[in-house]
Amino acid sequence: MSPTRLRVRFALAVNAAEDRLRLRFPSLLSALAPRRPERAEPFAELQRIEVDPAYRTLFLAELDTAISDRMAQRAAMVAEVEWAADVLRSWVHDDGQAA
Repeated sequence: MSPTRLRVRFALAVNAAEDRLRLRFPSLLSALAPRRPERAEPFAELQRIEVDPAYRTLFLAELDTAISDRMAQRAAMVAEVEWAADVLRSWVHDDGQAA
């Protein structure tokens, strides 16, 4: 079995196990999920962005960087999915039978 097939099978098995755990123990998985710390004042940062021009400039620069990083991650994910689709297509013959 090729390493690529092994990785695909492993990923599918992990996802199936996660789905079964999620269905069987929903409260356990929600307890283990990371949560954001709650703030005393939800709009404190928004008010600071509106009032302080220097903080607004810094915030917007960080926001632009985060958006650019997210777009790069998205492009990488799309390329990875396209590669996986090509691999899966190479495993299937034109008549629909597996290789």
